[in-house]
Amino acid sequence: MKLVSYSQHGQTRLGAVQRGKIIDLAGAAHRFAAATNREVPHARFAAMADLLSSPKETIRTANEIVAWAQKNAPEEMINLDTAEIEVPLSNPSKIICIGLNYADHCRETGIPIPESPVLFCKFITSLLPHGGQITWSRAMTQQVDYEAELALIIGKKAFNVSEEAALEHVGGYTILNDVSARDVQFSDGQWVRGKSFDTFCPIGPFVVTADALPNPHALDIQSRVNGAIMQNSNTAEMIFKIPYLISYISRSITLMPGDIISTGTPHGVGIGQDPQVFLKAGDTVEVEVEGIGILINTVH
Repeated sequence: MKLVSYSQHGQTRLGAVQRGKIIDLAGAAHRFAAATNREVPHARFAAMADLLSSPKETIRTANEIVAWAQKNAPEEMINLDTAEIEVPLSNPSKIICIGLNYADHCRETGIPIPESPVLFCKFITSLLPHGGQITWSRAMTQQVDYEAELALIIGKKAFNVSEEAALEHVGGYTILNDVSARDVQFSDGQWVRGKSFDTFCPIGPFVVTADALPNPHALDIQSRVNGAIMQNSNTAEMIFKIPYLISYISRSITLMPGDIISTGTPHGVGIGQDPQVFLKAGDTVEVEVEGIGILINTVH
C-alpha cells in the first residue's frame, strides 16, 4: 500500500494513493465499518506513525478498506496533484543516516569501504516536504549537494534485535534527499551541522508499507538536477544491508516507532563530479526510487 500525509481543511490526514487519487483512510474506514458491520480500529488510520506501527492484521484491513473505497466511494477520492503534501512523519524521535554505504560511492570518492556502518544524524527541523524549497544562507555555505537515498521507517520498537528478526521492525519505506553543505561538513570534522540545516532533509512524498516492498535491496535509485541524471544506481550496491543496519544500531540505541533510518547514497553526488556540481537558486532536484515514487524539490 502506498501512503501519503496531506493537509485538508487545516488538518493533517493520512491517505492511500491509487492511480493518481487519494483515499482518506480515516473517512473510508468509518464508511467501510458502517457498510460491512465490521469492527475497525479507526484510530490506526488517522496518522502515518499509528498505521505503520500497527499489527499486520490492521495493515490487511487497511488494504481491504482501500479496495472497498475504490469500488464503492470513488466520489470521496481527491486528486493527488491538487493535494497539499506534507512530510510523512513530522516528529520522529530520530533521523539516523548511514554514510559511505554504497560501494560505487566509495569508489568515486576514493575512500576505502568502511569496516562498520558510519552513523550520523539529521535534526527534525531539517525536514522538508515534497514540493518544498531547499534554502540556506549563502554566508554559511557555498557547496550544497544532493544525495538520493532509500529510507526506512521503524514500525515496532527495536532494541538489540537480530538480523534475522530485523525486518519485522520495519513499517515502511520512503525517499530521502540527504542535502549536505560540503564545506561545513568537512571543515567541522563531523557531519551533523553540515547535514542538518533547515530544509536539508526533503522526504516523501510517499511511504510504501513493508508488505508491499518485500525486497528493498533490488531497487533502482536515481537523482536528477534540472532533468539531468546525476546518480543512477541500485540498492543492491549497499555495503551494509538493512537487516544488518537495524541490528547494528539497535545494539546501542533503542529504535522507536516512527524513527527514520536513511540507508546511504550511491555514486554521482555533486562533489564527486568533474567539474563539481553544487545546487544553486532555481534548480529542481528529483530523487526517484523504484516502487516508491519521485521526490521533487526546488532550490530557492
